[in-house]
Amino acid sequence: MPLLTAALALLSFIGPLSTDMYLPAFPRMADELATDASGVQLTLTAFLVGMTLGHLVFGPLSDRYGRRRPLLVGAVVCTVGTALCAVAPSLGWLVALRFLTGFSGAAGVVISRAVVSDVVQGAAAARLFGVLMTLAGIAPIIAPLAGGAVIGGFGWRAVFWVLAGVSALVTLAVVIGVPESLPARQRHTGGVRRTAGAVREVLGDRAYVGYTLAFTFGFGMLFCYIAGSPFLLQNVLGMGVGASSVAFSGGAVVATLSSAVGARLVGRVAPEALLRRGLSAMLAGSCGLLVLALGGLLSVAVCLPLLAVVCGGFGLVVANSAALALARVPGASGVGSALLGTAQSALGAVVAPLVGLGGEHTAVPLFLGMTLCAGCAVLSVFGCGRVVAGRAVPRAPGQTRRARH
Repeated sequence: MPLLTAALALLSFIGPLSTDMYLPAFPRMADELATDASGVQLTLTAFLVGMTLGHLVFGPLSDRYGRRRPLLVGAVVCTVGTALCAVAPSLGWLVALRFLTGFSGAAGVVISRAVVSDVVQGAAAARLFGVLMTLAGIAPIIAPLAGGAVIGGFGWRAVFWVLAGVSALVTLAVVIGVPESLPARQRHTGGVRRTAGAVREVLGDRAYVGYTLAFTFGFGMLFCYIAGSPFLLQNVLGMGVGASSVAFSGGAVVATLSSAVGARLVGRVAPEALLRRGLSAMLAGSCGLLVLALGGLLSVAVCLPLLAVVCGGFGLVVANSAALALARVPGASGVGSALLGTAQSALGAVVAPLVGLGGEHTAVPLFLGMTLCAGCAVLSVFGCGRVVAGRAVPRAPGQTRRARH
């Protein structure tokens, strides 16, 4: 299990590394590629769109052919595509290649969640998701710092060479540390019709949908911040590239510590309760930031602590919402994980370019987007049918939606 956990954590690295490591270069990329903030953010959108479609492909494929083979294919293609990003001659080529890397990189994200669901369930799954979040949290901590150092010394293209090397390491980790976790007898062989039936079954579970939407809007809030943070920290708050990288990494540290604490508390505190607390922190922090931005009162001293509150809430939300959602669909964890990731990436692709529409010197669109996403996440959980009057609705162990019928 330790080797598998380490390999799954490495698989989780590729997403945050691919989005966070080149963030400090956004202003420079805009100048070199002769575009504006929204143009550069389009490279992030392309990556997320690719991930959205990749989830729809690799999730069902892993239910049909097993976890290991689709995972290896995705890792190899992601490595090659990332290397090509380093030599992209124009913004158009970079956008296209980012789409390819997002599509192939989705294999690691969606299948790693399915593997967790294959090997553990219930509170143990929530605990393992929390551990993976903690380990994977190292990536967004070091990514902007390493990115800032690489960009300062070698330019933004060097970031993609580093990412290609990391992708190659991830491929090696899959070969060594991820065995096949889905026995042949449990695989679905009915093709498109069987997959469509599994999707209908999963989406018919109201609780699964609620937890998935909470997970989705939690990441929507994060992608708002990812896309807008370089301009917030550097242009609005006046921080340099190095200082803004440290500030961004600080938020990742808070999210990682929050995930670690949540993983330790599972078993003594219900995942539903941890989820509610995380949602409350996300919403309160985002609302506070929006009010300050509207009033023109933003400063480093007030902005960074509130961002820490938001990041702490996020750390509790994603691990527990994912575990609770996949616990509802134990017979279709590949499809369930695919829908989780599809919704997450699709919303991220929509919100990423929107936060730059107000220009590079205002934070109002950024914090408005974060507040709306946090609010939608709260409404999703309290409307999902599993949380009533602040308590989890009792459900027999192993009971599924079909069993309740």
